Amino acid sequence: MARSRSKVKPARRSAFPAHSEASLPDSPHTPPEVIQLTLLLSGGQDVTLAVEPDDPLIQQFYEVLLDWEGKRTRRLFQIPLDQGQAMLAFPCDRLIGLVTDPPLIVQTTETTSPRSVRVPTAHAAFPNPVSTDRDPLRSRYIQLENFFTPDEHRHLLEYVLAHQADFVSTTTSTGADNYRKSVVLYSFPEFAELIQQRIQSVFPDVIAKLGIPPFSLGQIESQLTGHNDGNFYKIHNDNGSPDTATRELTYVYYFHQEPKAFSGGELVIYDSQIRNNYYVKADTYHTVEPINNSIVFFLSRYMHEVLPIQCPSRDFADSRFTINGWVRRA
Repeated sequence: MARSRSKVKPARRSAFPAHSEASLPDSPHTPPEVIQLTLLLSGGQDVTLAVEPDDPLIQQFYEVLLDWEGKRTRRLFQIPLDQGQAMLAFPCDRLIGLVTDPPLIVQTTETTSPRSVRVPTAHAAFPNPVSTDRDPLRSRYIQLENFFTPDEHRHLLEYVLAHQADFVSTTTSTGADNYRKSVVLYSFPEFAELIQQRIQSVFPDVIAKLGIPPFSLGQIESQLTGHNDGNFYKIHNDNGSPDTATRELTYVYYFHQEPKAFSGGELVIYDSQIRNNYYVKADTYHTVEPINNSIVFFLSRYMHEVLPIQCPSRDFADSRFTINGWVRRA
């Protein structure tokens, strides 16, 4: 995506609850001539703009962020870049957050009137932003247990053991050595179709709980992966290349034999920070246990890793198995 030539100071963002007003806080400082806006778009992309404090775009962006339930009419933003030499166009539901310099503070107001945003021209100050659950830099995930029925779970385990010879060693798109160790089965139509149907059925509830704008479902990708003793997958994200840019959600369905014969293999999902206009991992993170017959959903732009597995028997049947993949936007 094209970027403007403006620069912005990275700042941690606050969320935008319903029935709020955004304003520049009062201060003895000189009013800013321009406000630097970094638009954070789904898919891990961003663009920085320089706008005047009374530019109506600011209000329009906040109105989109306040519209958690998607009740506003879908619209297309078309923003000139580089003095009109380029044009940024994107649907409003791709906007997931803003970085503002100087900061704009959202003040909650109790009202039953329609949601609105007021951004007056005022003096700027630089308070410490408050992090909330809606902060787009803080990672969020959902883990649903008992995702398959007991019979489906049992048949899946039987299927995996019967197709052990069909698994191949995994690779990475960059070809890096010692970055990922596991085995994978790319074709398993019986269960690929089952998990895709199940994901479609929970999709509206998943994106609502993750607090992201609704989007039209495209392809649901699936692969079946096995991790055994010493296997791992180092830090990466899932939509950092042109051919993966439409991946919005990553999912991981965990299954294994009981009693569990391995340890480790936790999924670590990192919070984000912005450095040089790119999402990079922060020092804070969530650790997700690979609970049998559970599925985890999170944004594909999040940096994450699979911690090393310890499986003393080294028997394939004792592996940490997953059906994992990605939900693309249409």
